[in-house]
Amino acid sequence: MAAQAAHVRKLRWYLIPLRVLLVTILLTLIGFAVSLLLGILGIVIGAKLRGHVPNMTLAYREIALPSALAVGSLVLISSLFLEIRHYREAKALAGIEKASR
Repeated sequence: MAAQAAHVRKLRWYLIPLRVLLVTILLTLIGFAVSLLLGILGIVIGAKLRGHVPNMTLAYREIALPSALAVGSLVLISSLFLEIRHYREAKALAGIEKASR
């Protein structure tokens, strides 16, 4: 029986910030879009109930932007934590695999 050569992916620590930045930007934009949609709906419904003209700038300034900043900061911290943990686990497993050969 021939020995199987396992393809081991080389660990690249310099890709961690790139992945973290990409995930943070994407999820921040999604959070901004969702909060903007909900803010617009809330402002329109509130203005209709009160009989006022809706002020859409409030949806951007007071609802969507603070929500997007909160989502972005949470995503940045959590994705950084997860990527570092994944890198350290992969490094430990690669060390174990190397020692077992």
